[in-house]
Amino acid sequence: MSKSIKLVLLFLQLFLFNFLYSQEKFSISGTISDVNTNETLIGVTVIIEELKTGTTTNEYGFYSITLPKGNYTVRYTYIGFQDIIEKINLTENTRKNISLKETDYQLDEIIVSENIEKPNIQKPEMSVNKISVSTIKKLPVVLGETDILKSILTLPGVTNAGEGQSGFNVRGGAADQNLILLDEATIYNSSHLFGFFSVFNADAIKDLKLYKGGVPARFGGRVASVLDIYQKDGNSNSFHANGGIGLISSRVLAEGPIVKEKGSFLVAGRSSYAHLFLKLTDNQNSAYFYDLNTKLSYKLNENNNLYLSGYFGRDVFSLSESFVNTYGNSVLNLRWNHLFNDRLFSNLSFIYSDYYYGLTLDFVGFNWDSGIKNYNLKYDFKHYLNDRTKLTYGLNAIYYDFNPGKIEPNNEDSSINPDQLDKKYAFEPAFYLDAEQKLSNKFSINYGLRYSLFYRLGSQEINVYANNEAVSYDNELKIYEKATPIGTKKYGKNEVIANFSNLEPRLSMAYILNENQSIKASYNRMTQYLHLISNTQSPTPLDVWAPSDDFLKPQILDQFAIGYQKNTKNGKYSFEIESFYKYVKNRLDYIDGADLIANNAIEQVVLAGKSRAYGLEILARKNEGKLNGWISYTLSRSEQKTAGRTAEEIGINNGNWYKTGWDKTHNLSVTGVYELNEKWSFGSIFSLQTGQPVTYPNGHYVYQGISVPSYGARNANNLPIYHRLDISATLTPRNNTSKKIKGEWVFGIYNLYSRKNAASINFRQNADSGNNEAVRLSIFGIVPSVTYNFKF
Repeated sequence: MSKSIKLVLLFLQLFLFNFLYSQEKFSISGTISDVNTNETLIGVTVIIEELKTGTTTNEYGFYSITLPKGNYTVRYTYIGFQDIIEKINLTENTRKNISLKETDYQLDEIIVSENIEKPNIQKPEMSVNKISVSTIKKLPVVLGETDILKSILTLPGVTNAGEGQSGFNVRGGAADQNLILLDEATIYNSSHLFGFFSVFNADAIKDLKLYKGGVPARFGGRVASVLDIYQKDGNSNSFHANGGIGLISSRVLAEGPIVKEKGSFLVAGRSSYAHLFLKLTDNQNSAYFYDLNTKLSYKLNENNNLYLSGYFGRDVFSLSESFVNTYGNSVLNLRWNHLFNDRLFSNLSFIYSDYYYGLTLDFVGFNWDSGIKNYNLKYDFKHYLNDRTKLTYGLNAIYYDFNPGKIEPNNEDSSINPDQLDKKYAFEPAFYLDAEQKLSNKFSINYGLRYSLFYRLGSQEINVYANNEAVSYDNELKIYEKATPIGTKKYGKNEVIANFSNLEPRLSMAYILNENQSIKASYNRMTQYLHLISNTQSPTPLDVWAPSDDFLKPQILDQFAIGYQKNTKNGKYSFEIESFYKYVKNRLDYIDGADLIANNAIEQVVLAGKSRAYGLEILARKNEGKLNGWISYTLSRSEQKTAGRTAEEIGINNGNWYKTGWDKTHNLSVTGVYELNEKWSFGSIFSLQTGQPVTYPNGHYVYQGISVPSYGARNANNLPIYHRLDISATLTPRNNTSKKIKGEWVFGIYNLYSRKNAASINFRQNADSGNNEAVRLSIFGIVPSVTYNFKF
């Protein structure tokens, strides 16, 4: 009997055993929401005090716990809300919907506790970080815009490729190895204005969670991390609006009932307008963005809810209207929540995601567009078997439509001929089963299995190469070159070109030393069937996504982690330390001189290698008091290797390990928030990290009077160390609570001491002296900002 069949049978036996065991008990279940808005609350803790056990609400505010018959005291607790205590005589399945009321804190008497961010000592969950949106809004950011992506850079194991760069890197992984979800829909480009802003409007966000490891089996398709973000549902009790006016951008959000207490809407929009000031100076260049978040929610009855959410965003960059670059994401998600019974919750989703890149060059006379679309069907179930076991299982199927590029003339005088690079199609179904089980009072475990498949589909004409190698090797010159096809093979519509299947086991364990300390460990295997074709260290709008095939094999990750967590003084302080090791097979690398733009045969310039990353992460938090915050430090290494395919080939970088472009040996972040009084609060972030790996010339030669640099090993050097300090102050008028329109002023200074951090260093020959020289490019010095926020 194969290992795959044995694993499936093991999960089925576990399911049947727990199902039979649970029949003699009764459940308490329901939905927990905000009494003022009817907004469901994620992560509310439900504690059964007599048994010292409990559960939390899921992504839709639903909870369920199964217990033996008896009398219980149930406590419902959530950050920023008053606790509710219920006495329940459990003699039958009981539905208990709870509405929590926000606590009206007076800072002189009670200090708000940000316990949503404390580690859960007992839960078998590790390598997971949460930051509340209220905390994010207190952190200083560049140009005065609250930024979710910038906030997660303060967490251990998370870096970016450099100042003003888009995307982020997790535990030495590339930016394209992160799965970014907004209401379950994939976001392919997470940045506005080439990395200066993120695409997420913090006003519209309800909850976010970053999985760096120990990833549940319901997630797949990437090998570095999962950033799971949910939008607010909207206020179904009354109409409210809020927004902010800044120096270069503004935002507004409106929400209210469609049918009171049953249906709600939410609409949020943002736009930058700095380009308008350029036009006043007759400067025809511009760069701006705009986006729109929407959500409709409707409660059909106690057991059924409908949600329709969407996002649309665009960036526009132009030079005198002769060069216009437009790009952005569009997503739409229709969801149906259904409660089969008190223990079985389901969510059915139909999801559309689209990333578009367009380019107009009037001086050449053509339009260019490319992108990726996917259509996703998900059906997820949460089965609360008993007080010790919870199952999550389901399926999803994604159909991909890749457009590598299309060129068209944009006027009658253009000499450009229309051309369409071969479109590509793929289908990725997956099935998963996850179990969270408390085996004893000290030991709990979360284990799961994901079975993913991938079909590369036609129609397309595929190149055929000798020995099935699209890259040839010149043994005399010791270089790799494009191989010449020996023929082609035609595949019809939806005909399978290549197919793959992978089992992806997941395992997390927690051993409770005492009520304040635990040791945790995890292992997960993940498979990524998509590849980002890019020759830059961080994503750019021009990058192209490509599916796996016979030449571009799927990336396969194995990651191990072990950690220790501790809470002290009843959770006032918390400490986490983790060590990890990850190994990825089939990581693509590019041959020297690779041409990636508008390449219809990308397999001719890439080779399959491997990568590895390992490190130590430390996170120390102060969770309560007027002063709270955290210190995070990461010591790590991220490397890549592409050896020769035969003994004669030298491979890339002579087949040796070399640092990836996102390797950061040291990464330190110190974050603080201080509540002085009801009027003033302050925030600060200090960041320090090793400079980005680069390749410097190690010599030069003179050819026809011109000095030509020669380069050594890849990424053997580093840019200078990166550091900066950001601060902010928030002024809330004392009479704010008595006004219908409430406002606050947020003042910020990015890079307080104006550190000229190097975004790049270029080498050139000085025109006067003829000597070689290094030129540093810095993007930001000191940047002050001011924003006025309002709500009514």
